[in-house]
Amino acid sequence: MRITDRQRLLILYIRETWRRVTRKAAIGRIYAMRFAGNPKAQLIVAPTDLRVVDPFVAAEILEGRFPLAGRVLEVGSRSPFSVELPSHLFAVRLHSFGWLRHVRADKTAAACANARAIVDHWIDVHGSRISGIAWEPEVIAQRIIAWLSHSPVLLQNAEAGFYRRFLRNMAFQIRYLRRTAAYSPDGLVSFRVRIALAMASIATQSRPSAIRRAAQALDVEIERQILPDGGHVSRNPQSALELLFDLLPLRQTYINLGHDLPTRLIPAIDRMYPALRFFRHQDGDLALFNGATSTLANELISVLRYDESAGQPFKALPHSQFQRLSAGGTVLIVDTGFPISVDASKSAHAGCLSLELSSGKQRFIVNSGAPRFAGEKFRQMARATAAHSTVVLADSSSCRLSQSRYLGPLMVGGVSQVKVTRHTGQDGSDRLIAAHDGYMAPFGLLHEREIRINQAGNKVAGRDRLLTPAGEPFTGRLPGPAEARFHVHPSVVLERIDERTVRMEAPGGDSWVLATTTGALSISEDVFFADVTGICPSEQIELAFEGPEIRWFLTHYA
Repeated sequence: MRITDRQRLLILYIRETWRRVTRKAAIGRIYAMRFAGNPKAQLIVAPTDLRVVDPFVAAEILEGRFPLAGRVLEVGSRSPFSVELPSHLFAVRLHSFGWLRHVRADKTAAACANARAIVDHWIDVHGSRISGIAWEPEVIAQRIIAWLSHSPVLLQNAEAGFYRRFLRNMAFQIRYLRRTAAYSPDGLVSFRVRIALAMASIATQSRPSAIRRAAQALDVEIERQILPDGGHVSRNPQSALELLFDLLPLRQTYINLGHDLPTRLIPAIDRMYPALRFFRHQDGDLALFNGATSTLANELISVLRYDESAGQPFKALPHSQFQRLSAGGTVLIVDTGFPISVDASKSAHAGCLSLELSSGKQRFIVNSGAPRFAGEKFRQMARATAAHSTVVLADSSSCRLSQSRYLGPLMVGGVSQVKVTRHTGQDGSDRLIAAHDGYMAPFGLLHEREIRINQAGNKVAGRDRLLTPAGEPFTGRLPGPAEARFHVHPSVVLERIDERTVRMEAPGGDSWVLATTTGALSISEDVFFADVTGICPSEQIELAFEGPEIRWFLTHYA
């Protein structure tokens, strides 16, 4: 029996209420006393942090300025935890202590002493008061990893008193996280919690049974969240990159210390690398699907240099539900799926059948992506179908988001089935046909997209159709405007050739021409959410339906 959106929401409300009640019971005052014992962690090793180090940030921190999450907080000689913080995301970054890695670029006594003083003040203010952002599961997990990884910086020439306070409080956080891990929100948060606990079990003095339990719990999370094709259950291309930043050092720490590795750790890493390469465009950046934003090139390189897998990217990720068409120097990546589970849908985008195109060293057609540091309003705008290079019908999204602040922005309706066929033509062309039912409930229509790329990779032919439930072309009156949108990368310049043709030219002179024979073409202003500098203006090409279908053609000119 198929449940309705209302029934699904009711189930989600009941389950979320149960999670909150049980978690609250677990972290109540009486329960919290169980974590307040005297045992302190004994450090064995400091795991490596593969994330990029910025000497400029190190210098700024020493001067009392914290550039985090797109904001700069100036505190002078005070602790940043003694002032009001500029945003929620800033607070998350500050309390997570990932910024400690930059101090490695300036290991002077002054820099280490400054970092040590900030940590000491955090322990005084937040170390035993379990409340607020500082004690959210993901923040605790990231802080434990950061404190372990950068303990040599914090403990360099440290006094015995700080050494004891630091180890005692870290042990307190580890015990607390271990006891409350089962109540963590599903998805990346619960994964990071298990990574942090596994890392803490081997980087500090622990019983063999504790090491085994942490490894087994991590194995369960790997099995749940890393799909057989190497993608993450969130369907966000960036999730694999974020996880590899922690899984790679964890693997190496297990090996260096001679512990038995979690059985699923190495196979998962081996699967994740091909999936990561699958989403790489010709310019080296990752595709912008389901919450992905701009990726710094040096961050991606720092992870890819440990890639021991070989071969070309796959043509498809069947479990993650993506297709990749590549020929010559051209790459097309198409989203042919929908959220794998409601729990993993908080950052999922309504971009079914959206495409991205790159050639040479340039991205031409993209999705708008997710903002790196913007507020919740812009994050939700970026999730709409209109922010993706696909068809928008009646100004509606193909998936429906929960408006409940209690549940969070889960996807609770929309696309539930995508049919995909693909074959190679006798001329060597690669043809993909996919259709989704996201507009079936509100409008009784299917959207079908056909894409064909020739063997040379310099011509792409596309067709978008609106179909009846029986699969026949819809010939009635549309419920509203229907448009195929092509969001153009901000670095690309558009030049209109005639009423049905437009040229997209990259800075180096490389260009593609988009033409249509069946729709009205227009160019409009747009925003690109995923730029590394923040939200920036861009342009989009819109093809309006004048019948049941539109045909469009892309031709490459070097």
